[in-house]
Amino acid sequence: MLFSRLLRLPASDMAIDLGTVNTVVYVRGKGIVLNEPSVVALETIDGIRRVKAVGREAKLMLGKTPDSIQTVRPLRDGVIADFDVAEQMIKYFITRAYGERSRWPRHPEMVICVPSGSTSVERRAIRDAATNAGASQVSLIEEPMAAAIGAGLPVLDPIGAMVVDIGGGTTEVAVLSLQGLAYSTSVRVGGDKMDEAISAAVRRRHNVVIGEATTERIKHEIGSALRPSDDSVRMEVRGRHLVSGMPREIVITQAEIAEAMYEPVGHIMGAVRTALENTAPELAADIVDAGIVMTGGGALLQRIDEALAAETGLPVTVAADPLICVAMGAGRALEDPDYRGVLSPA
Repeated sequence: MLFSRLLRLPASDMAIDLGTVNTVVYVRGKGIVLNEPSVVALETIDGIRRVKAVGREAKLMLGKTPDSIQTVRPLRDGVIADFDVAEQMIKYFITRAYGERSRWPRHPEMVICVPSGSTSVERRAIRDAATNAGASQVSLIEEPMAAAIGAGLPVLDPIGAMVVDIGGGTTEVAVLSLQGLAYSTSVRVGGDKMDEAISAAVRRRHNVVIGEATTERIKHEIGSALRPSDDSVRMEVRGRHLVSGMPREIVITQAEIAEAMYEPVGHIMGAVRTALENTAPELAADIVDAGIVMTGGGALLQRIDEALAAETGLPVTVAADPLICVAMGAGRALEDPDYRGVLSPA
C-alpha cells in the first residue's frame, strides 16, 4: 500500500501541451520544466526501428539524415498521426521532466490538451498513448480553454472572453464564459501551413528548393501578416536550384513572404469572423470591451495582431507568453480546484 502511494506522489502530476511543433510539460509545484520540438529520429538497423533522438537533438537532424535514419513528427494537425512513435516521445519527455536520476518510477496524473475539434477517436488515441507511457489517470482539456486560463482571462465568471490560439497544426478560436466554450471552432491551419506557403512561394518565384529549417527561419525573421509599404526588408537564403541542381543563394523580400502567407492568414481571419458571427449578443458586448487575446506560436508572427484588429474592428492583444500559455493553463487546471470543472475524463 505504501509502495503504491510512493509510485504516485502528488508532485509527479503533470500537464502536457502535446503540440504538432512543440511539446511543453508543466509539473505540479514546479511549473514549466520542458519545452522541446515534437520530433523523433528513428534509426533502422537490420529491419528493426529504434528511437535514436527526441526533441531538439532530433530536430537538428531534419533534412540531414542518411537513409538509415528518419525524422518523424508523430503529431499532425494537433492529433496523433503515428501512435507508437508518439508513445515513445511521451515516455522520453516524462523521463526528461523528472530527471534521469529520479529515484522512484512515476505514474502521474496527466492533463493533456486537445484541439476543440478533435474526434472521439483522436481523443482516445491521446489517452491510450499517455496511459501506455505511464499515466495513472488521464484528463483532457480543450486547447482554447487552456490558452484562456494561461492568458489570465476570466473564464470562471459570467463574462465573455475571446481567445485565438494559433499553433503549429491548428488554430483554435473560442468564446468562453462560466467554465465553458460558448462557441468554438478549430481550423487545421497554423504555423505548418505558413511554412508550406513560404516554401512553395520561394520555389515558384526563384526556382529554389529550401528545407524546413530554412523555411522556419524565414517566417521568424521576416514573416509578416501584412504587406510592408516597401521592399527594404530583405534576407539571404540558401537552397538547391531546380534547374541546375546546384546550391544557390538568393535574396527574398518581406513583401513577397507576406504575399505568400496571405492565404493561411486569411483562413485564420475567416475563422475569427465566423466565431464572432455566431456569438450571443451579450457575450459579443463583453468582447467589444475586452477585445481578443492571441496565444500560440503563430501569435508571434509580425503584425498579425494588426491584421486581426483591422479585420474585426476590435482591440487585439498578444498574451505575455504566447508559446507556453496552453501548458500554463492546463497546469493551473491541474493544481487549482476551482478550475477542475474545465477538465473532462479521457
